[in-house]
Amino acid sequence: MNLPLFVARRYFLSKRKKNFINIISILSMVGVAFSTAALVIVLSVFNGLGDLLSSLYTSFDPELKIEVERGKSFEVSPKMIAEIKAVKGVQIVTEVIEDYALVRYRDADIVVTMKGVSDNFIDQHRLDSRIVDGKLKLRDSSGSYAILGRGVQYALSISVKESLYPLQVFYIRNAKASTIDPSKLYSSKNITPGAVFSIEKNYDENFIFLPLDFVRDLMGYGNRRTALEVKTAAGTDVMKVQASVQKILGSQFRVLTNEEQHKDLFRLVKFEKLFTFISLTVLLLVASINIFFSLMMLAIDKKKDISILSAMGAPSQLIRKIFLGEGAMIAFTGAAIGLILGGAICWAQSQFGLVGMGMENAIVNSYPVKMELIDFLSVSSVIIVITFLISFYPAMLASRSFSIEQL
Repeated sequence: MNLPLFVARRYFLSKRKKNFINIISILSMVGVAFSTAALVIVLSVFNGLGDLLSSLYTSFDPELKIEVERGKSFEVSPKMIAEIKAVKGVQIVTEVIEDYALVRYRDADIVVTMKGVSDNFIDQHRLDSRIVDGKLKLRDSSGSYAILGRGVQYALSISVKESLYPLQVFYIRNAKASTIDPSKLYSSKNITPGAVFSIEKNYDENFIFLPLDFVRDLMGYGNRRTALEVKTAAGTDVMKVQASVQKILGSQFRVLTNEEQHKDLFRLVKFEKLFTFISLTVLLLVASINIFFSLMMLAIDKKKDISILSAMGAPSQLIRKIFLGEGAMIAFTGAAIGLILGGAICWAQSQFGLVGMGMENAIVNSYPVKMELIDFLSVSSVIIVITFLISFYPAMLASRSFSIEQL
């Protein structure tokens, strides 16, 4: 039998004469429980937001993106494409030309980012679940088609079901300022709107997808591309593919994962999660201070018991362990309640969407949550450390302050 734990459990469960000590202990447990639940909930919300951002960017951006280290574009040869495709795990390599353009539909116009992609872009299936109008295609036997963001569609009042009016695309060339021929300042081509996607406001209002040859001829790019987008096979380690492709291309190119393409945003989310964790940990520490006062008063209340134990030959280490165990029981009971409560609230939020985003055009109706084991382990570790720090001084004081003379 573990004697210190047995005595601590008796102190924890027994009805004490000093009701005030009971009240402080209960308040300590409640404070720890609510602080722990708050930590679990907030960390789960940040996990959910991270997953939401990742899903949005995965829909629009590739698993791997190849860019030139310096400059805007680079020459692409069949040999280069073949070498990348030969890397184990690479499934699709899509050629991309991206730049700003002015698009006009009937009497309305807007500046957008046009993204010319090769035909195998459709095979990446990144927009399949994001199409809200029309049919996802870049070309068929009738001609070429544009895939528009919903914001672009609204701004230009485009109907993809009506093919009477073409979408005019204008690209401003780098013409000399001294030219007097306006036709040399820009090039233009017409294309039929074919489909509309909806991902996120920033994408919906600024991007259109066009066939690669359409953009290549419009910009006069020839064999130059602004990027290559790589899709890996299912179950492939993206990091290994990234390293292999980087080795083939050399230091002149950057091979970026989806997260690295938006590293500033993902880093911001991680920093916010870290600082929130630290802030709520301080709140948990404040809530745990009640344990300190509870143990101090318990030591005073049980001075006769301590003196009896000392007279029976109990070493100071045993008395110290009793009070450390008492503090651990108060803290861990509150923590267990908090972990269960926080987990239950997160589960209810994920299942029923209890708390909405509060925005009319939000991407999701309710706050996303995702529970991760590492968060529960982190919170538990923090509670263990705080409990030891809070309980150590009262336990030391109790083991030193009383002796047989106090009987």
